Amino acid sequence: MERTLAIIKPDAVAGGVVGTILAMIEQAGFRICGLEMVRLTKERAREFYAVHEGKPFFGSLSAFMASGPVVVVALEREDAVAHLRKVIGATDPAEAEAGTIRALYAENKERNAIHASDSDETARQFADPAVRSRTADLILEARDADLEAAEWIDEALREW
Repeated sequence: MERTLAIIKPDAVAGGVVGTILAMIEQAGFRICGLEMVRLTKERAREFYAVHEGKPFFGSLSAFMASGPVVVVALEREDAVAHLRKVIGATDPAEAEAGTIRALYAENKERNAIHASDSDETARQFADPAVRSRTADLILEARDADLEAAEWIDEALREW
């Protein structure tokens, strides 16, 4: 079994489609290993999307990801990374295959309902203890995160 990470973005949370998106993911054969609703700070979002730093959309994407709560989901199934990419659809909803999450719920390339690991390498990063600590730090804002939420993130990522 392979594991991967998805983040249901603020537009989908605000639009009330979290349950529908999770149902679509489960119907596609994924097992939800854990999930948590959290709020990213702009700084944390910038760190999480650091791979895009310098690109024209970096600032607006970081601000958007900090604009409201997100739902972080740990998922498992065979060929998880590639299969989740098929389920969510292309980044641009205008190019997403009909019936995919982004075709149904995305507004545009930035407000596209869901983030998912884009490669096996990216997904595997979460198995590394050093990255695991960094990921928990990026996802949970220290002043607002209670001990239980921090323990859940650590436990979910440690299982990878």
